[in-house]
Amino acid sequence: MSTQDGLSFRRPVQAVTSILTDPNYFWTLAFLVILGDAVLTELIIRFIPYTEIDWETYMVQTEVFLKGQHNYSMITGPTGPLVYPAGHVRIHKILHDITDSGRNIERAQHIYGALYVATLTLTCAIYRRARTIPNWVILLLPLSKRLHSIFVLRLFNDCWAALAVHGAILLYQGGLDDTATFLFAAALSVKMSILLYLPGLLVILFKRRGLFSTCRHLMTMVAVQTLLASPFLAEDFWAYVNSAFDLSRVFLYKWTVNWRFVDEKIFLSRQWALGLLVGHVSVLVLFGLFKWCRDDGGVWRVLDRGLRQPHLPAGIAPTTADYTATVMFTSNLIGILFARSLHYQFYSWYALQIPFLAWKTPYPLVVKLAVIAGTEYAWNVFPSTSLSSAILLGCNALLLTGVWFGKETEAKAKAQAKPKST
Repeated sequence: MSTQDGLSFRRPVQAVTSILTDPNYFWTLAFLVILGDAVLTELIIRFIPYTEIDWETYMVQTEVFLKGQHNYSMITGPTGPLVYPAGHVRIHKILHDITDSGRNIERAQHIYGALYVATLTLTCAIYRRARTIPNWVILLLPLSKRLHSIFVLRLFNDCWAALAVHGAILLYQGGLDDTATFLFAAALSVKMSILLYLPGLLVILFKRRGLFSTCRHLMTMVAVQTLLASPFLAEDFWAYVNSAFDLSRVFLYKWTVNWRFVDEKIFLSRQWALGLLVGHVSVLVLFGLFKWCRDDGGVWRVLDRGLRQPHLPAGIAPTTADYTATVMFTSNLIGILFARSLHYQFYSWYALQIPFLAWKTPYPLVVKLAVIAGTEYAWNVFPSTSLSSAILLGCNALLLTGVWFGKETEAKAKAQAKPKST
């Protein structure tokens, strides 16, 4: 049925089928999903009690900053010191002003509700632009109990990073790389976890723009961080860097979601941390060597072209919208799989990306749905158990393995890619 004919509501089954499967009606379904989830989110705010975890600490830390304290190591709150980059402080200064110093929780919840709906909308736009995911898959996006809790019942700062990075990915899909990089840098200024996307992003930029332009984008990211953190850097450079970007931070065992089945001594050991780091880097290298540059003749040819002509794109195959989203989401998933510890709010890092990645696997439908359901189950077990952690690890590993072996969706993306100069 063509778009010119419109939907024939005399045939409701055909109309529903078209909405669920015809790409021309993607935004019809997306509008219904977003509207329905907005109503659900409002009901959650109204009828489910808010739980205080970190919001009070965010507000107290903001007040310390507002009183003139610019030494990052001296900014602390009820649950500990400030360990997030300066963008976090800038955002929560605004929130402090418009929520009566953080006391108007209901207003804060509605702000986070709008944040959630905006993130969902951006995610739908990413799925649509990729053009390789069936319409009906977005029906899975509003089903996460934990994700709604993270946004409107817990008010975690991870939500701001999720919004910004999804906005950046959408812009990278459209080739608006300069604007996207500013937004990516903004996301990084809220949570250091955004670095998990960086390996995939560097591959995309290097292939699409070349060496010199990639370096310029990196410099832009550094410049944005420096600008936002300027008062803290001026006060004590190392205090800021060591607090906001502490790569050696050790998390408490009692809060881990992903490694509960590991003995606490092993969990806290340097050998365990080193092993996870080696695993993380090794899998990234494997994807870089054998997946992300395969259609360009291999990674060595990409590097050769990029180094010989650093002002020109290093890739041959188009970096399509589907490729961009897949590489970015996969890079993030690899980091999550090998994370030293995942806390409950970290689910917001990839919850909305899981259905997309599941449809990049060659698995039958029942396995795709089982992976999504198993992941959601594991994130909703509190406190985590050895079983829930093992299920989470298995689902994440199964998802990544499926992306590795997924071929059909890559072929679809190539067929749909439009020739254009990048």
